[in-house]
Amino acid sequence: MRRGFGLIQALLVIILISGIMTIAMKYANISVKQTSDLYVRESAELFMNSAVELTLLAISGYDRNVHGNCLHEVNITSANKRFTADVNITKYFLYNGNNENCVDRNQTITTEDSHGMVILELVVETNATHPKNQGKEIRLTRRTLQRP
Repeated sequence: MRRGFGLIQALLVIILISGIMTIAMKYANISVKQTSDLYVRESAELFMNSAVELTLLAISGYDRNVHGNCLHEVNITSANKRFTADVNITKYFLYNGNNENCVDRNQTITTEDSHGMVILELVVETNATHPKNQGKEIRLTRRTLQRP
């Protein structure tokens, strides 16, 4: 009778340990997924900051006299093609006057301190086909006021 009872205890201990290990593996898997998602999100936010700077550089180098209008939109793709950014320039703030090339997006202001500022609307998305994104779809949006 004792030998049979010891076998039942051993089986119960094995079942208990396997249950605990299953739960531990499930939480470890969730933790890995959260870390991976956080990494992709942080990378997208850093790319968004770079997209703002590249847009300001594009505005500074844009010759409105040659092109005949203001820069309205900038599309940026990361070097590794992991992220894309669509930047819409919604307003140009110009001091005391209208720029004939930027009539549709020009906002006349009366303070010199804000002359040349722009409102940018950014949308950064992951490229779903990129192997490092592993099907993670992230879309970040930001509206910001900047001075080129």
